[in-house]
This record gives sequence, C-alpha cells and structure tokens, in this order.
Amino acid sequence: MQKQAAVRELPESWPPERTTWLNTGAPMPLLGLGTFRLQDKEMVRLSLNAALENGYRLVDTAAVYGNEAAIGNALCELLPHYGLSRKDIFLTSKLSPRDHGEGPAEAACLRSLRELGCDYLDLYLIHWPGTQGRPQEDKGNREHRQLSWRALERLHEAGKLRAIGVSNYTVRHLQELLASCRVPPAVLQVEFHPELAQSELLDFCRQKGIHLQAYSSLGTGQLMRRPEVVKVAEQQGRTPAQVLLRWAVQQGVSVIPKSASPTRVAENSQLWNWDLTQTEMEELRALDCGKHYCWDPSDVA
Repeated sequence: MQKQAAVRELPESWPPERTTWLNTGAPMPLLGLGTFRLQDKEMVRLSLNAALENGYRLVDTAAVYGNEAAIGNALCELLPHYGLSRKDIFLTSKLSPRDHGEGPAEAACLRSLRELGCDYLDLYLIHWPGTQGRPQEDKGNREHRQLSWRALERLHEAGKLRAIGVSNYTVRHLQELLASCRVPPAVLQVEFHPELAQSELLDFCRQKGIHLQAYSSLGTGQLMRRPEVVKVAEQQGRTPAQVLLRWAVQQGVSVIPKSASPTRVAENSQLWNWDLTQTEMEELRALDCGKHYCWDPSDVA
C-alpha cells in the first residue's frame, strides 16, 4: 500500500499545466534543472538562481554528482529570495551504484539527506541496475538491486522518501521489480530523445502507471545540430533545444536539462503555450535509431 502521508497539495508556485501526478498521488513538475557535472559551488548557485527565477521547481541531483551539499546550501540561500520554501521545491537524488544492498542503500540515502540539509526527499532513484565493481552479466546484480529496493521501500514508508523510483532500467528490469516489490516505482528516468525514442519502454510505463522522465534530451548537445531539428526550430521560431525538450514534454515525459549558462537555463524554460505539429512530432520521431549517447543498461543482468 502507498503511504498516504506522502500525498501533498499542488504548491501555489506550480502551474497545473506544467505538472504531472505520480502514482503516489503527489505532484511533480514536468521541467526540472539537471545538475550532472555542476560541481563548482558558484556554478551551482548561478544555475540554481537562474532556474528559480525562470520558474523551475524541480532540482535533480545524485550522490555520484558530488554536488548535494552545494545544492543544499544554495537552496537554503536562494529560496527566501524568491519567497519560496522547501515545500515549493521537488528535490530528487539517486543511489550510487557502489551503495547497492539493503544496509548500504539506507545509509547512502540518509547521507544524501544530510548533505542536502533536508529531512525528506520528494524522489529517490536507484541510479543504475548494476553494482559498481561487478561485471554487467553477474547475476548478483539482480539480488543487490532487490535489496536496495527494500531499503527504499522502508524509507518511503517512514516518510523520508515521498516517492521512489529507478533510473536506467529496461522493460526486463522493471518487470522483475514489479514482480517482487511492495511499493511500485513512481518514476523511471532514462535517456530519451528523438534518436532514442524508447517506444516500448514508454508504452510499458504508461500501462503500469510509472512516469517516464528524460535525461540527455539534447543528445549531449549533438542533436541540436541535426538538420531535421534545426528545420523544425526555424519553422517554430524556437531554439533547437526548446524543440527537443518540447518533443518530450508533449508526450507527457518530463525533462531535466542542465546548463551552467543562466541564458540557456532561461531559454530551456520556454516550453509552454506552444505545440509542435503532428507532422513535426513524426519527423522527429523518424530519427529514432536506438542510439545511446550515454549508458546502455541492456546487458546488466
């Protein structure tokens, strides 16, 4: 059973049309700030300041990013400046692959809470289905992530984690988890863009009530130079990044673009009150070739 205490009202600073609702009954913004490779304290502060100023209300981090403390400190400083408090921010972190296992996962989660200066997280994800130091084909990976999930379930039920989910899972990994869990995952975060449309995975998540969240929406920046993307951007009077992000959001997929540039953070927030045409959506989907710019979890046992 889902813990009803995890449910919360839509904060006043979250427009309903920019929000999705998780299977826990809790709301989650469709746009968030990704923070991968943002480690310098001043860079973190500048990026977060630009995000808050432009209406971002979700911040995505992870233990392996090494910036949880910097993010916690920056939020503590910046939120009052914008008349916001902790309840206005949806904060996500992730379990490092080195911390798989029931005891290590619980300790790692509590460590992330301390680093971020919070007494709860809105979402906590298993970052990778495999355990650091184990070969991908090692069947022990399955047992380790099952034990990690037990720890997350317990912390969810204790109110420390308002929602729990996974990252970089395939349909097979999700099927395995759903067959054994007490609390189903609320979110799956994966690489998702026109060259990796993940149709089977998206359909599976929709059927099971799991929200799909995209990372690397811009294909590490390379997709912004694709002629097909540039063409749609020119037709729409938008940037290529805005087109790629809108392509996901228009499918109900949330996005977490990252940038150290305040100008780009602002541009990436302009995803609302316009639509890609059906033809444009299909032209972009036609780029799908199963290409990973980041990590491919398919071979993790």
